Amino acid sequence: MPDELDPTPYDALLLLSFGGPEGPDDVVPFLENVTRGRGIPKERLKEVGEHYFLFGGVSPINEQNRALLDALREDFAGHGLNLPVYWGNRNWAPYLTDTLREMIRDGHRRIAVLATSAYASYSGCRQYRENLADSLAALEAEGLELPRVDRLRHYFNHPGFVEPMVDGIVRSLADLPKEVREGAHIAFCTHSIPTASADTSGPVEQHGDGGAYVAQHLDVARVIADAVRERTGVEHPWQLVYQSRSGAPHIPWLEPDICDHLEERHAAGVPAVVMAPIGFVSDHMEVIYDLDTEAAAKAGELGLPVRRSATVGADPRFAAAIRDLVVERAATERGQDVTPCALGALGASHNLCPVGCCPARAPRPAAAGADSPYA
Repeated sequence: MPDELDPTPYDALLLLSFGGPEGPDDVVPFLENVTRGRGIPKERLKEVGEHYFLFGGVSPINEQNRALLDALREDFAGHGLNLPVYWGNRNWAPYLTDTLREMIRDGHRRIAVLATSAYASYSGCRQYRENLADSLAALEAEGLELPRVDRLRHYFNHPGFVEPMVDGIVRSLADLPKEVREGAHIAFCTHSIPTASADTSGPVEQHGDGGAYVAQHLDVARVIADAVRERTGVEHPWQLVYQSRSGAPHIPWLEPDICDHLEERHAAGVPAVVMAPIGFVSDHMEVIYDLDTEAAAKAGELGLPVRRSATVGADPRFAAAIRDLVVERAATERGQDVTPCALGALGASHNLCPVGCCPARAPRPAAAGADSPYA
C-alpha cells in the first residue's frame, strides 16, 4: 500500500455524532439524554420536543449519518484504504459505549475518531472527548481491554468541507429572482453558544473575545465569500449570525440571532438574503426547523426573499476530506513530515487538544487530549 493511503497505526474509524430521535416515542427520552444533569422538568422537554413532533418525531440526523457512512465506505474502498468505519452517538442509538464495545470485540486497538462538529468549542469538541472518556471508563469496568482513541483535527477550513458550501451558496444565489440577486446579502449561520463558552474556546492562547469558535467561523466565512465573489463576479456583503439559542435568558449568548438579523437587513433595504449554515455538517433539526421553518417564516412576514444553501452532508468531497484527515494523522503518528491541507489565514488545527482547551464548566475527564487519563 502506498504511504499516502496507509492508515497505520489506525485499524478503524469511528464516526461520532450527536444522535436524534427516530419516532415520536423517542423524543422525550432523547431530550432527557441531552439535558441530563440540568434538572429540566419533563413538561419543559415536551415543549421543546414540539420541534421534532412537527416532523413526525424523527430527526434527520441519523439518516444523514447513515448516508455519510455509506459515502465514507465507498470512498475508502475506491482508494484502497482498508479501514472499517463504525458509528456511535452521544445521545441516541447507536450509543457510543455500545459501538466502542463492538469495536473492541472486533479486535480494534487504535481508533481514529471523527466528530460531526467542525469547530472548536466545549459542546463541539471537549464534550465529545468527555463522552469518549465516560465510555472508556464504563468498558474498563466491564474488564475489556481498552483501545487508544485519537480525535481527528477540526476540519472547518479543509477544502473538502469548504467547497461544497461555496457551491451551495452559488446555487442559492442563482435561484433568487434576477432583480434581487446581485444585491443579496449572505448570512453565515452557526449555532449560538454562551459568550463565556465562546471566549474560552480553543487553546488557552486563543482565548479572548469569541475565542477560537468565532475566529474559525469568521475565517472560513471570508474564504467562502471570496470564492463566491470569484465564481459570480459579485461582491456580496456578509455577516456571521447565530441560531438555536437554548439557554436561560439572563446568560449572554452569541448574537445576532438569524431572525433579528433578517429584520435588521430588511429594514436596511437589503433585497434578499442567502442563509448559509456553515456551522453544521448536515441538515439536521437545527437547520430544518430554525432556518427552513422559523427563519423562513420570519422572512415571509417581512416579504424578504430568502434561500437556504446546502450543508455538506454526504458530499463525496467531504468523504474525501475525511479520508485525507485519517491519512494525514496516521502519517503524523508514524513520525512522518506532513503538510496539512487547510484554507484561510488560521491554518490547520492541532491534532492533540492541549490542557485548558475548551474547558468544561466543571472539570471532567476527557479522552484524546493532552490531559487524557487514557494513553
